[in-house]
Amino acid sequence: MEANLDNIDFTMAAEEEKKLRHDVMAHVHTFAHCCPKAAAIIHLGATSCYVGDNTDLIVLRDGFNLLLPKLARVISRLADFAEKYADLPTLGFTHYQPAQLTTVGKRCCLWIQDLCMDLRNLERARDDLRFRGVKGTTGTQASFLQLFEGDHSKVEELDRLVTAKAGFKRAYMVTGQTYSRKVDIEVLSVLASLGASIHKICTDIRLLANLKEIEEPFEKDQIGSSAMPYKRNPMRSERCCSLARHLMTLVLDPLQTASVQWFERTLDDSANRRVCLAEAFLTADIILSTLQNISEGLVVYPKVIERRIRQELPFMATENIIMAMVKAGGNRQDCHEKIRVLSQQAAAVVKQEGGDNDFIDRVRADSYFSPIHKQLESLLDPSSFTGRAPQQVAKFLKEEVRPALIPYQSTMGGKIELAL
Repeated sequence: MEANLDNIDFTMAAEEEKKLRHDVMAHVHTFAHCCPKAAAIIHLGATSCYVGDNTDLIVLRDGFNLLLPKLARVISRLADFAEKYADLPTLGFTHYQPAQLTTVGKRCCLWIQDLCMDLRNLERARDDLRFRGVKGTTGTQASFLQLFEGDHSKVEELDRLVTAKAGFKRAYMVTGQTYSRKVDIEVLSVLASLGASIHKICTDIRLLANLKEIEEPFEKDQIGSSAMPYKRNPMRSERCCSLARHLMTLVLDPLQTASVQWFERTLDDSANRRVCLAEAFLTADIILSTLQNISEGLVVYPKVIERRIRQELPFMATENIIMAMVKAGGNRQDCHEKIRVLSQQAAAVVKQEGGDNDFIDRVRADSYFSPIHKQLESLLDPSSFTGRAPQQVAKFLKEEVRPALIPYQSTMGGKIELAL
């Protein structure tokens, strides 16, 4: 039997399944054909779920082991990006309205933090997996107890040996015919959560592309639109969002499956699981590969970012101007009223005339503010509005991100080239 483990006649198995309408028994017969001396004992005491469920658990574990290094590489690439742009001020947005400044690197750390949560969640879901083991038709191990003539210790030892042989440290102590389908919920929940993270990241990139502040990679001969030759559509990010939505919906399958399992098992789980489990891992795999490709080629346009800051910063600097005027001997209330009038005049130019924000020019032209005219440049230095963003980036990457990537250091090499 051991010598014929990889000697699988798939043509014969397909013919047997067509005749028997049972996938496991088709392979039992095919295996018996290769090993005629063992034919009488193959599958003795077992059930289809001994084969299928145990195999699924191995595949789920191995699937996580394939995804985790990919996720770690994405985090690593984004960490390098965050470190490079930790000090570059950019306009923050809340409600997609201009807010206080942050930095390009700090915003990227928001993405990384979500992905680090996903890394921990995938590791936990993988490590929580147990083997179904040797449990029999309804989970009671009755057939194996009969096989070993009532010796409970031998049944337990067989369960332990098979579990260890499959590379698991533990088996589920109780099962029905299957392992609990809530396990599938946990598996697809963490993958759905990963999908949500990637959707948020790629949505941000798409919005930034619209602002022309940051773009995903765009090939020299790439065409953005068949009708509009000037377009540079963020199609990689759009693809990630599209597939991430699909990934997020797949968790509904195991939720419904687990809720309708009758007693020890009902077979309406099987066809559904064959689709949703495989699709979830395959979908997560391709969006991680695509996101790695994006993160390795992100392009930043500092001049565009600087121009947008110049448009919005004058109003944000009004409190700094008031403080400086008071320090120079001015009256806070008088200064506030002056700024209110000038800022509304500047806002009218922007909104009604489509002009640039000329608030600072108005401050410079008003003799009331002459005591601080020489300070205006320093008062408008964007870096003075980013708070501790650069320091937060450095600390976050050093204390949380880099340590989380240590187990994956040997898998960090290689760039992703996509044929999309």
